[in-house]
Amino acid sequence: MPSSLAAINRRIVACRRCPELRRYCAQVALRGKPEFAGSTYWGKPVPGLGNSRARVLIVGLAPAAHGGNRTGRMFTGDGSAAWLAPALFRNGFATQATSVARRDGFALADAYMTAAIRCAPPKNKPTRRQLQRCADHMLAEFDSLRDLRVVVALGKIGFDAVLARLAQRGYRIPKPKPRFAHAAEYRLEAPGRPPLSIVASYHPSRQNTNTGKLTQGMLDAIFRRARALL
Repeated sequence: MPSSLAAINRRIVACRRCPELRRYCAQVALRGKPEFAGSTYWGKPVPGLGNSRARVLIVGLAPAAHGGNRTGRMFTGDGSAAWLAPALFRNGFATQATSVARRDGFALADAYMTAAIRCAPPKNKPTRRQLQRCADHMLAEFDSLRDLRVVVALGKIGFDAVLARLAQRGYRIPKPKPRFAHAAEYRLEAPGRPPLSIVASYHPSRQNTNTGKLTQGMLDAIFRRARALL
């Protein structure tokens, strides 16, 4: 019997598998950032967001050091959230176009949000071992999201994590192996499970949005496609 998402999220918040990441997140929370002076940082692993009836799963890389690690909510209070929330709202996957703090009214609709790793890693670069330690959390989420039909992977690390976890759940990974590219789309099947459409997108990080590699129109198109696939 799959665990409830509430139980999974409690395990995530209490996770101690990567002590080096727990120390880093605590250090970031302690020193903070002038922009957020006076804020009390979350400083712990960040749980997923959404409900068990979601048909779309959004997978990012990790909580941002001064985003999710500060607010305690995925894609909240940082530059990535400023791009992602409007795209979700315009395509009917969120209740509002801003995601700045917990209890600000932002909620997902027919979507669930998670990440390849749940603690903010230094320089946004988790190690392979850290990703492997965190894998059970995403596997448990896959088992609980029984209505899932579409997975939107934001960035290559999120994309690779999705493929690896789905393979662990019996989904056939095509050969040659799917390659990450913006707007790339794949359909995966597994015995006894519903087929899943995987849609890849550049991550809405400032590195991509400030350089024009990812535009708001490109991100909107990803979620229009997710809506069409439903």
